[in-house]
Amino acid sequence: MRMIPASFINRTLHATERRGLDLSPALRVGGITRHELADPHTRLTIEQVADFMVASWDLTDDELLGMGLAPAPRGTFQLICFAVIHCPDLESVLRRLAGFLPVLPSSAPVTIDFLEDRVRIWFDTSELPNFDEDASLISDFGLLIFHRFAAWLTGRRLEPLAVELPHRSPNPIDIVAYHHMFGIPVSFNKPVPALEIALADLSSPILQTEASLQDFLRQSPRNLLSVRDYDSGVEARVRRIVELTAGGRQASAADLSSALAVSEPQLRRLLRQEGTSVNKVRDGVLRDAAIAALDAGESVDSISMRLGFSEPSAFRRAFKRWTGQTPGSFR
Repeated sequence: MRMIPASFINRTLHATERRGLDLSPALRVGGITRHELADPHTRLTIEQVADFMVASWDLTDDELLGMGLAPAPRGTFQLICFAVIHCPDLESVLRRLAGFLPVLPSSAPVTIDFLEDRVRIWFDTSELPNFDEDASLISDFGLLIFHRFAAWLTGRRLEPLAVELPHRSPNPIDIVAYHHMFGIPVSFNKPVPALEIALADLSSPILQTEASLQDFLRQSPRNLLSVRDYDSGVEARVRRIVELTAGGRQASAADLSSALAVSEPQLRRLLRQEGTSVNKVRDGVLRDAAIAALDAGESVDSISMRLGFSEPSAFRRAFKRWTGQTPGSFR
């Protein structure tokens, strides 16, 4: 299971506290402690973050948590979804959104530019008087919603051409998380938050219905955080294969290249372009599984055996290398 860096929650808390909001009750709903948030290595489960977000919305009755131009009452996202669910294709969805999103009073103005070879979706954050490093989470999540919801509507992977964010580059753990979010390397220190997709993707038909949308919304925001089938980068595809084989015979570079229908040198080159490697992806999968198991109270001996380590000491050494802590101190 993918794990989310606790810094995302920390940034939300800092931004809302400066706006006079106390989300401590939402932390308790998500089973998140201040002690965990103080550790930069803490990674939270999707369920924890989703529960925290829902509880925060209930506390504030604002899906933007006070960081927009005006409150976005509960149900705003649902209203937008139902407004586009009957569109025939992705182009119709984006053109409809381009028509009515600018009149929503709460979020930063959203512009959808239809260019010669791409579509550029961007937020004019200059309109937000409270926009800052922490509040940028709203624009980050807004772009994620565009990407994931479009992929869900069309039932296919949509690989962005570019993802640009205006805040400074985060720490390495967060950079990896951003990469997982969008499936491609994200560019930081840009003028505005923006997402670009290929014009060719606009012909993708909408496969979902009102009935499937209702199921989708019942699981929101969990599905927006956890949908993995729509991750589009090579690393994401390698990760899925490695996750399926975790605990058994480890997938070799040859196995992975065969599954992806590319040569081994090409696979290594593509992963290098995304700032990673087969070994790094494999370590990431094992690390996330180990952290989740330790959080669940599973013993070191059991985790070691289940994840395919030769002996518990080998697992302990690997965990120390991944996190800088022993399994015992991490607990």
